Amino acid sequence: MASKPFTPEETRSIVQSLQKPAVFLNMTADWPALQWTVEHLSSRLTERMRFRIGKRTADSAPLFETDCSYIDATLKEFLCWTAKDGESNVGPFSAYHNKEFWAYADYKYIAQLFQDKPAMFKDVVWSDFGFPGRDGRDSTLWIGTQGANTPCHLDSYGCNLVFQVQGRKRWHLFPPDDTSCLYPTRIPYEESSVFSQVSVVHPDQKKFPAFRRAQVHTVTLKPGQVLFVPRHWWHYVESLDPVTISVNSWIEMDMDDEARVGEALTKTIVCALKSAPSLNNDDQWLNPTEDGVSSHDENMQYLNLAIKACMDKKRDNTEGSSLHSEQPRVGSGKRDYSGQIKTSVSDQSPSFVIPFGPHLIPVICEVHLAHKPRCTCLKDTSCCRHNDFLLCQSRPQSQDKPDKDEPRGENEYCQSLGQHAYQETGSAGTSDGPAGGAGVYISTNDLLECMVHPDVITLVTRLLMCRQRELNS
Repeated sequence: MASKPFTPEETRSIVQSLQKPAVFLNMTADWPALQWTVEHLSSRLTERMRFRIGKRTADSAPLFETDCSYIDATLKEFLCWTAKDGESNVGPFSAYHNKEFWAYADYKYIAQLFQDKPAMFKDVVWSDFGFPGRDGRDSTLWIGTQGANTPCHLDSYGCNLVFQVQGRKRWHLFPPDDTSCLYPTRIPYEESSVFSQVSVVHPDQKKFPAFRRAQVHTVTLKPGQVLFVPRHWWHYVESLDPVTISVNSWIEMDMDDEARVGEALTKTIVCALKSAPSLNNDDQWLNPTEDGVSSHDENMQYLNLAIKACMDKKRDNTEGSSLHSEQPRVGSGKRDYSGQIKTSVSDQSPSFVIPFGPHLIPVICEVHLAHKPRCTCLKDTSCCRHNDFLLCQSRPQSQDKPDKDEPRGENEYCQSLGQHAYQETGSAGTSDGPAGGAGVYISTNDLLECMVHPDVITLVTRLLMCRQRELNS
């Protein structure tokens, strides 16, 4: 077996330095998990697992997990259903024609799936990426049919490494700066995810006008390749082949204590408002991935613990810097859950250059293709491709600056929210809304969209922290 293009230490440095998505090639050829076809797994996994079912449509609204159907079936039944040409009479799948519906076994924790076969954990070798001891136990398995998809969302914590095993998946990624263009929502609620109200593949441009400025980065991930998704990058994923399998590992290498407080605050607000009896509070707001609704007391306890942990760490860092003001304190800085010091981008050597080339491909913005920019490839060609990934990194500056009179995304977001509230009532007043007057009805979800807006959560988090400092001074 030929040596890998990067050592574990080099790969970890790359991952810690990347600010945009990128694809690693030629790193997994010797991973046993590359042989995890559905046929192979169906012989190893005989217990039933939950599949999410969705209809193959081109709607201008996202299909959230709360809107899907769910069945329990074995992988053998799943394999038989996918093999049927125009038939659906396969056990639990009998109600779903395989030409009209897709199926997805997603978020399956490998530690639970193979708890009686721990040797299979070693088939996934994340240690090659500079994370010693990390393997299948720290990963999730995703098995789907063509059309299976994950709604566009961002993960609140950490970053992701995605290993494609079988079939191809198309990734649509958006940078954190595009958040206002994606109309974020916390309904359905999932603790570590923020969803987009936009169907990014079939967007409703009239309802979501700011989306036209979103900078979509697309890539088709193939078997053996590993995609790195940085923290807070939005992503929508769709399966392209009859059967696809991928293994995801969520890396908490850039966890932020203030972000923990923000998530605890968000959960407290969402659960408090959505758990309250109300005429317009009857939607399926809790994502199926959540175990259940926590009580207000539990959420407040979690919020207090998050604030205390953040305060303690800030105090430790302050005391350490004052005691050793002349010398940097060894071991200071942020740590991950295992207690290891986290290396930030600024910790890297100024001379460190990310080695893009045939073994590491940047995921580019689609606008690059549309405007045919100057190519900055490593190869001496005018516009070259390696493994179907275009190695261009430039973008016209005019795309970065909107026209002088063009409304900003945040304003359009607010306008859209108000229009949405008005359209829901369809009149200047309803039986459960205000009588007469301005013709605007604010629902619980409308209120939540404003209260848990990232800027609002950040402000309230800092106010809470300031209050605690004053009380403890």
